[in-house]
Formats: sequence, structure tokens, C-alpha cells
Amino acid sequence: MKHGNDDQNCYVMGHKTPNIRDLYTLGPKLGQGQFRTTNLCTELSTRIEYACKSISKRKLVAKEDVDDARREIQIMYHLAGHNNIVTIQGAYEDALYVHIVMDLCSGGELFDRIIQRGHYTERKAAEMTRIIVGVVEACHSLWVMHRDLKPENFLLVNKDDDFSLKAIDFGLSVFF
Repeated sequence: MKHGNDDQNCYVMGHKTPNIRDLYTLGPKLGQGQFRTTNLCTELSTRIEYACKSISKRKLVAKEDVDDARREIQIMYHLAGHNNIVTIQGAYEDALYVHIVMDLCSGGELFDRIIQRGHYTERKAAEMTRIIVGVVEACHSLWVMHRDLKPENFLLVNKDDDFSLKAIDFGLSVFF
């Protein structure tokens, strides 16, 4: 990334953002990937808990990497409001990370739930499939292709409801 006078090139987000720590307290780690960490975070003004995905800017070496991060955030804003898609609360950037604050889904991954249960009745499996296909339809109706659909990328809002699914991880998504 260039660090000249052109603001567009200084920031992944394209502009300066508020400091995330002025708005949220970052808490314990919820998950980890190769270039990102997801932490619990609490909004200071409301005490509401969210998840914060922090993408290491060290990963964003090529222009395409920066474009991918920008597109992920843009797509999340574009899809916001669907019941079964994680809602972005805000995106922030500091010297080391791009932070994406979104709904907290504390019920775990659909993948882990499937393993834990062993099997679903045909009726429950059909209902779950209906939700997943509904997410695909919603994305496609807004000209977005997720491109990484798998049980690990659906989280449950809470542990008690197998149908409280939300699609996550729009890092490979594109507009078409």
C-alpha cells in the first residue's frame, strides 16, 4: 500500500475511520484464521456484545488484497437486514488491522451442530436447507455470489435454536 498524500491509497477503507477502541472494548478471542482473528467486543455506549473480525493489514500486500477487503465490507453493508445473514455494525481501521463489527452468533457453527447431533430428521434437514437456499436466493437477488458456502460459514445465533442460522464470511464474495 502506498502511503502518500492520496487518502484513497493510505487507507484500506478509503478514508480515516474512528478508532474502534473509542467505541468498543475488545474481549476474548472467539475464532482464528490465517490472517484474521474474531473477538468478542462490547459497544461502550450500550454494553451490547458483538463479534469483531480483525483482518491483519500485513495480509493486504497487493492491490487485489485491499480490493478484496473493501469488497467484503461493501457486500456486508449491501446485504444488511436479511434475517439469516450476519449484520455488519461498522468497519474500522487502525495501523495494523481492518476491524469488522457484526452480530454476535454465540450458538457455534452449523458444522459443529451437525456433528454433535449425528443426524437430523428429514423435516428438520429440509427446514435448514430452506433457510440456506433462502440466503443464496437473497444474495443472488442482490447480485452477490458468496462463493464459500459450507456448514462452517453458517453460525447459530444461540445454542437453543437449530434454525437461528446466519451466513458469515463474505471474504470470497463478489458482485456479479
